[in-house]
Amino acid sequence: MAVYWLTEALPVAVTALLPAMLFPLFGIMKSSQVAAVYFKDFHLLLTGVICLATAIEKWNLHRRIALRLVNAVGVHPGWLMLGFMIGCAFLSMWLSNTSAVAMVMPIVEAVIQQILTAEGEAIEQRKRAPLINGRYRTHQDHMMCKGLSLCIAYASSIGGMTTLPGTSPNLIFAEYIHKFYPKCTIINFGNWFVMCLPISIIVLLLSWLWLHWLFLGSEGQSERDKAVARVLQEEYNSLGPMSRQEIITIIIFILMAVLWFFRDPGFMPGWAALFPDYSGYATDATVALLLGLLFFIIPANRPTAEKYEAMISWKDFQSVMPWEIGLLVGGGFALAEGTKESGLSSWVANLLTPIGNLPPLATITIACIIVTSITEVASNAATMTIFLPILAPLAETIHINPLYMLIPTTLCVSFSFLLPVSNPPNAIVFSYGHLSTLDMVKAGLGVNIIGVLGVLLAITTWAIPIFDLKTYPDWAPLIDSMPG
Repeated sequence: MAVYWLTEALPVAVTALLPAMLFPLFGIMKSSQVAAVYFKDFHLLLTGVICLATAIEKWNLHRRIALRLVNAVGVHPGWLMLGFMIGCAFLSMWLSNTSAVAMVMPIVEAVIQQILTAEGEAIEQRKRAPLINGRYRTHQDHMMCKGLSLCIAYASSIGGMTTLPGTSPNLIFAEYIHKFYPKCTIINFGNWFVMCLPISIIVLLLSWLWLHWLFLGSEGQSERDKAVARVLQEEYNSLGPMSRQEIITIIIFILMAVLWFFRDPGFMPGWAALFPDYSGYATDATVALLLGLLFFIIPANRPTAEKYEAMISWKDFQSVMPWEIGLLVGGGFALAEGTKESGLSSWVANLLTPIGNLPPLATITIACIIVTSITEVASNAATMTIFLPILAPLAETIHINPLYMLIPTTLCVSFSFLLPVSNPPNAIVFSYGHLSTLDMVKAGLGVNIIGVLGVLLAITTWAIPIFDLKTYPDWAPLIDSMPG
């Protein structure tokens, strides 16, 4: 499946259906078991978020936000890229990475279209240039589109690892620690944030420089920029005051973000604590659906006796909903479930025991590299689920603090930058059609290396006093068998 996803020999969604066909035939899992894995909480979250995205696009709110942002940051693609990256990384600290990208990408697309149109008008005086690939005036424009698309996907993953609720691997890690090391109390929102914020800032800035160099080069086009800036300012002025529909959309948008953030923020009890008997029942998906479905109910205009039009219709929703993403993610879950069921993951665990004879930092580096490679083809959550039960016992066996092994590997699981299927944000930006798989592999390789080095820097310096990583803790079991 990794090869098919890489080469796109079949459409990515079709490849994702292979486990449903092959697992029952090879006696790995029953068809009904495989089918159950394909649809998860994630799909409900996606549905709710796409309702919001539909309304944002239908009522042109993203154009207003995009033009406002661009006029604030300036139109030079390099600064635009940094602006988008910071915005998206900040959003994905509090929202799921997928939601952040689903919200920001339509805005980026709108900005790209505005810049291309504005440029078109700016060079209208000169000879009309033929379009490249039917969409871009110059090779440079195409590269800019690639860079701006990719930076969003990467920024969401980098921002997501900053907070414990920011991304599923962090949550799975925290859950595992609470379950298997109940006496370990140092994993909480505050400690995690203090350790990860510097990592995120370092990795984000270096990734920006890398993407800038890769896609934008050192272009300085003051004339073009001025012309574009003028057109964009005119565009923004032409939007006029906010419409009733835009105001409704923005209120629901803010409500969704606030409810997500305060569901269980970690440093204080969230609204989920109001229902102590039902902890864990409501997730981010519940919030997304609750508010997303409102768009089908709230009238777009004052209803009259003969006409009642909701904010969005099912047809609107259909045109925006990326069904292939749903299948893609489901296929990732199914693949992970298969590796667990078939015993492939424990087989890999046994292969890893010899690396315990190396110095601890070498062991951790190898673990990080392995995890970062696996997470490219398996979902982040799946990779995390597979490796926690392998790496925690390994740490105990070689007598190093389990957190010393688990924290860096947890963070490295977020670095799935190589393929459209590596995680949902990659898939979303890929679906806009500016990128080829090869673009993503090329750019992602650099960001992967930056990420792993950033994590290793943290784990050998400022993370040590925060989590007391150098000592073997009393909350972990003592194991006699020291290898070698």
